[in-house]
Amino acid sequence: MTEIMPMAERHLDAIAALEKQCFSDPWSRASVAAELSSEWSFWLVAEEDGTLAGYVGSQLVPPEADMMNLAVAPERRREGIGQRLLDTLCTELRARGITSLALEVRVSNTAARALYEKNGFALAGCRKKYYVNPIEDALILRKEL
Repeated sequence: MTEIMPMAERHLDAIAALEKQCFSDPWSRASVAAELSSEWSFWLVAEEDGTLAGYVGSQLVPPEADMMNLAVAPERRREGIGQRLLDTLCTELRARGITSLALEVRVSNTAARALYEKNGFALAGCRKKYYVNPIEDALILRKEL
């Protein structure tokens, strides 16, 4: 059974590896590690039998939060792990007094956009040429918690 839990130092190598696998401009291990010591960061991992299946990271600017990255290992996609991570993140953020969650997503990332739209995120704007490798616009999505 896949468990959702707060990110810990033991997850850093696997998160850094998954960043490289999933994103064209990945966060470094050091950048992810810095999130552990920030009082304004809240990250969750999905783990099964000691193996990372996915993670989601957020930064809090009360009463709002920004979702940084949501990633699921390619071999574990279509199992509902992304949905569980998103559900748990929203529940935990609400418990911390966060009232809204925003994120950026590549215009071309139809799978992620479908997940967010299914979960009540609405278009709040666009950031032109936000992404690199390749250069692409980002849609800003927002959800009231």
